[in-house]
Amino acid sequence: MDRTYEGNATQQLCRDLGYFPVVPPNPNRLKPWVYDKELYKKRNEVERLFRHIKGFRRVFTRYDKLDVMFRSFIVFALIVVALK
Repeated sequence: MDRTYEGNATQQLCRDLGYFPVVPPNPNRLKPWVYDKELYKKRNEVERLFRHIKGFRRVFTRYDKLDVMFRSFIVFALIVVALK
């Protein structure tokens, strides 16, 4: 969930599914809510990590037919990203 999907219905759906949405309110909202800024920063770090991993064409296009091979290449991609 991101700021684009911060509507009341989407938030209620997340809560009904047992998730706690960590989304900053839209600046135009009349009644903004409080959110955990530190947790939102961590969420951003995870999203950037996925973006780096998707830079590997083999992961993005899912060339591997076996799940074991796919997972092993994701681990390889994580190692490469960590070493940069």
